[in-house]
Amino acid sequence: MAEQIIEALGAIPNEIKLIIISMLPIIELRGAIPVGVLLGMPPIESFLISVVGNLIPIPFVILLGRPIFNWLKKTKLFAGLMEKLEKRIEKKADSVMKKAALGLYIFVAIPLPGTGAWTGALIASMFDMRFKYALPAIVLGVLTAGIIMTVGSYGISSLVGIFV
Repeated sequence: MAEQIIEALGAIPNEIKLIIISMLPIIELRGAIPVGVLLGMPPIESFLISVVGNLIPIPFVILLGRPIFNWLKKTKLFAGLMEKLEKRIEKKADSVMKKAALGLYIFVAIPLPGTGAWTGALIASMFDMRFKYALPAIVLGVLTAGIIMTVGSYGISSLVGIFV
């Protein structure tokens, strides 16, 4: 799948490819960092570009998620999908909201399917978590997930060479 995404993005510079991939919901930096490996990018560059790309849409999702979601729930075309999504978010949000910002951080930091900055931002938006608490928790979660994915994608041995 990664090769197909790279191919679809064509001749644009690798750095821009990585930013675009890391901005996509579901894929986010969890998919972008392994793509950085495929593109032959250095680990630090791949990490930094993926983190920045992953964070670009997050303030907008936090601030605009609830109003857009409510509007889509009123449309015939998206009402069913929005209700399913809302149930899924509520199911995941129970564990997050018990600990608020700490729970949001942990939720975003653990690189598992269904977690990540987009879902974390939607949870924060849906439950009216204050921006000043939600954004730092998500940023720290993305940084943590980025470290985990970079170590997992490049291996500890290749990263040790950077610092020695």
